[in-house]
Amino acid sequence: MKDIFVGRQPIFNRQQGVYAYELLFRSAQQNVANIIDGDKATSDVIINTFMEIGLENIVGNKLAFINLTRTFFVNETSVSLPKDRVVLELLEDIEADDDVVAGVKRLREQGYSIALDDFIYHKSLQPLVDLADIIKIDIMALSKDEIREHVTQLRTHSLRLLAEKIETQDDFDFCMELGFDYFQGFFFAQPKVIRGKRLPNNRLAILKLLSRLNDPEITPNELEELIVQDVAFSYKILRYVNSAAIALPRKIESIQEAVVILGMATIRTWTTLLAMSHIDDKSTELVVIAMIRAKMAENMARARKEPDPNTYFTVGLFSALDALMSNSMEEILTQLPLADHITEALLHHSGPHGKALSCVLTYERSEWEHINCGVLSASDIRDAYLSAMQWANEVCQSLIEG
Repeated sequence: MKDIFVGRQPIFNRQQGVYAYELLFRSAQQNVANIIDGDKATSDVIINTFMEIGLENIVGNKLAFINLTRTFFVNETSVSLPKDRVVLELLEDIEADDDVVAGVKRLREQGYSIALDDFIYHKSLQPLVDLADIIKIDIMALSKDEIREHVTQLRTHSLRLLAEKIETQDDFDFCMELGFDYFQGFFFAQPKVIRGKRLPNNRLAILKLLSRLNDPEITPNELEELIVQDVAFSYKILRYVNSAAIALPRKIESIQEAVVILGMATIRTWTTLLAMSHIDDKSTELVVIAMIRAKMAENMARARKEPDPNTYFTVGLFSALDALMSNSMEEILTQLPLADHITEALLHHSGPHGKALSCVLTYERSEWEHINCGVLSASDIRDAYLSAMQWANEVCQSLIEG
């Protein structure tokens, strides 16, 4: 695969469960002022997703939103995608002429779902509104009164509304009140901090567990004792270490044996993942994001032959603790006995671990024009992300089902 970045952004339903992912692709040589040919970009999306990477490795069992250019809508032979897996997005700069309207109508009749992207109402768009299944409204492009007007007008049609560019919990709450069906943006990864409020008991317990797990002075026996205190926890750990993901030659029967055979670092990692996945009232996507960050940082460290890839994993994993715990990172870190360089990486993105985390977060937000990951090539970075995403999807599904 040539140097092309691949990413995704989650789309949530009203219960904050993941409904779909929008697929995002960009040439590694491309910058903001130098947009490559739209048809070629769309072709790259389709070829890379379905032929080289595999759709299931990017979106799992969720729907994929894919941006299509005018050519793909008016060319009768250009679209051959699994109708039950994709939503075709009509970009906002496509004029609603007769050929485009006819193309959208034809694709809908073939069974495809259609979304209108970055929608701002104009009477010339009415023929497309009549055909759309989903309309995406960029809340950053409109005032609150204009958003309300759009919702009122569009609710007279039998379609669903998606609010995009939601960056804060307040944005999400506003769009929920207006009755939007779907929500896209990074609001879910932002901590909703209530100053002066103590952490709920369940989160305090998890934080204490994470603190003990990551204490550099903990012994194998103490680690075992910590895990076996909870029977359900012990069962799940044994279940995971005996899964195909670990692929051991024989079955492990006890936590003590697991610690001996797999090592403390591995058991620590799995127990930490399990603890983080059981924080209530949080979107499971947050746990997926934390795992992707962790594994991508580790993968990049291994590609650079760094001596401590597991530390990079820890930095990536804990970078989502503020959102998971609904507390500031500063407050959380006062209760975790992490090494100074890890704390500095999490708080200030300083040092090699912090720079790696910064690269991971930049990639996560698809701000690819700002990526600076040192000696790694674009393909190295992309492959680190794709491998991490596939791993995180598999592991998180196992954790949730467990």
